[in-house]
Amino acid sequence: MNKLRVAFFGTAPLACPGLEALTQDPSLELTRVITQPDRPAGRGLHPQPSPVKSLALRLGLPLDQPNRCRDPQFLERFRTMSPDLAVVVAYGQILPRALLDLVPMGFLNVHASLLPQYRGAAPIQWAILNGDTETGVTIMRIDEGLDTGDILTTVSTPILDTDDAQTLHDRLAQLGAPLLLQTIAELRAGRIQPRPQPHDDATYARKISRQDSPLDWTAPARTLWNRIRALVPWPGTSTLLPGCDRPTLLKVWAAELIAHAGGAPGEIIAVSNAGIEVACGTDALRLKLVQREGGRKMSAADFLAGHPLHPGQYFGSENGGNPGGLRGDRV
Repeated sequence: MNKLRVAFFGTAPLACPGLEALTQDPSLELTRVITQPDRPAGRGLHPQPSPVKSLALRLGLPLDQPNRCRDPQFLERFRTMSPDLAVVVAYGQILPRALLDLVPMGFLNVHASLLPQYRGAAPIQWAILNGDTETGVTIMRIDEGLDTGDILTTVSTPILDTDDAQTLHDRLAQLGAPLLLQTIAELRAGRIQPRPQPHDDATYARKISRQDSPLDWTAPARTLWNRIRALVPWPGTSTLLPGCDRPTLLKVWAAELIAHAGGAPGEIIAVSNAGIEVACGTDALRLKLVQREGGRKMSAADFLAGHPLHPGQYFGSENGGNPGGLRGDRV
């Protein structure tokens, strides 16, 4: 069987295991890796390559970095690559019909949810925010909609209490890579029957922003616990630290649920080497890993050694928070 010529579109870390898996399949030939242009990052805001570009350079793969994949110059370059199939994983641009039409076997997308749930930019975070117990990876055909194409294959995984968005991201990336190879093989053999998505069940996972960070202590402890886990590693959750001369943020990176009936929302009810216990709208949280504004992450015990807190003090909210509206919007 002749090698299948594959073009790969990807930018974020989620895409790297899939790209590496494609290079290890002897039945495939990667014609080009297409990734976003280098972006300013870090303290000096110097242009930095995407994770996919860094991996492609290490593997010696041919690269293209168009500003926009609908640019006529890129479309002409892509045409000359003559791929049989294209794969897209966390690329970051909507692909135009003029591009989709250039690939005989079409474009496959590796999406980190069980579609039609959580179409959009942040499916991993929203699955945790909403307290879901299961998620997965869907490989679908790309059409002109936003994650609306026919489903080819899926794999599921439980969302564990020990998961945050980073650990779940890493697991889904590793699950998606072998599923991608399996899907391509079955597609070539004609063993896959595409399934239209049930659009009435679809939800939309909007992009996460810094405005999602504040903790509203009037919310139930479980809602806030999910938020803390969902916003690791970015942007993290935050609250206003008591006992400061000026408003000072405390980021909360890890916490655990505890049952507690007393205390007003935001009230510190106990401090110990085990953590900082804070009353919520229902039950309470024990803060385990925190970071003062401008400081470094540390255990709550280490933080308390340099910044004593006492029962009866209150954590504040930067803007009232927004514990509601967490369900994915209907699309």
